[in-house]
Amino acid sequence: MDFNLSGIPTDTRGNESLEKVVILGAGPAGMSAALYAARAELNPLVLTGTELGGQAALTHMIENYPGFPEGVGGMQLGELFQKQAERFGARFEFELATSVDLSGHPFKIKTYSREILAETLIVATGASPVHLQVPGEKELTGKGVSYCATCDGWFFKDKKVIVVGGGDSAVEEGIFLTRFASAVTIVHRRDALRAGAILQNRAKKNEKIGFTWDTVVAEIRGKDAVETVLLRNVKTGEEQLQPVDGVFIFVGHKPNTEIFKGQLKMDEQGYILSDMQMRTNIPGVFVAGEVADPHYRQVVTSAGMGAAAAIQATRYLEEQDGS
Repeated sequence: MDFNLSGIPTDTRGNESLEKVVILGAGPAGMSAALYAARAELNPLVLTGTELGGQAALTHMIENYPGFPEGVGGMQLGELFQKQAERFGARFEFELATSVDLSGHPFKIKTYSREILAETLIVATGASPVHLQVPGEKELTGKGVSYCATCDGWFFKDKKVIVVGGGDSAVEEGIFLTRFASAVTIVHRRDALRAGAILQNRAKKNEKIGFTWDTVVAEIRGKDAVETVLLRNVKTGEEQLQPVDGVFIFVGHKPNTEIFKGQLKMDEQGYILSDMQMRTNIPGVFVAGEVADPHYRQVVTSAGMGAAAAIQATRYLEEQDGS
């Protein structure tokens, strides 16, 4: 094996680099995995994908991550994660894995520019919230449009918000938002909620929660922040403009697992399955964060999973070296 000028090992057969640990994703799970793998002197390579910091970077202020009593900006936290991991030798490349081959060992990861060989792989590609795909949604994300009530609810004290969706997540987050907002309106495209009976009863008994049935959000409007939403009744086609300070969208999450289908075991929703040690069905492949977590979806839980995955990857490599 040779080394290029940057110290990255390069396979003598060509343009492939052989890495001990490759981490896919640079959200809290991937960053935490990078830190732990780097401190184990494994010189991990992180392929960040298209978004450094993951979904957390889209949050204006994170106030429930330990160690930041005054809160920390999502983007700032991602930068701090990266700086800390780099201090111990983690390397970050703004590359996207386009395909993976886990049928042999070492594993093969292809990006747009090259192929990488990995002795171990940590999958931390996250999950993306399903978007409404309506005008104004993208432009006002982080400016009143949110996909996480736990993250952003505090910023809507004594304000009026709407929650889009009718499942468990939407109703749970709607109930949570009543701690802060003066009024929460759940907007659902059907005439009945899909959430469980207990959640429905809690929501309907809450004086701060109202419901708008058979309705979708057609447009989100505002200059520098959300000001109004255009609502459309799916049965009558009637439209109305409603003043509102925030729009919380909970119409589902989609794990970013497309390139692993047919290789890693997943549940019916596409989340990667693992054991308590973050091990997948393929030895040497570990998983962390929201790509394997449809329940909590918090920065702190993702970071913990990333640490566990890196610890297990380290142990796996030690076992291989000793075999």
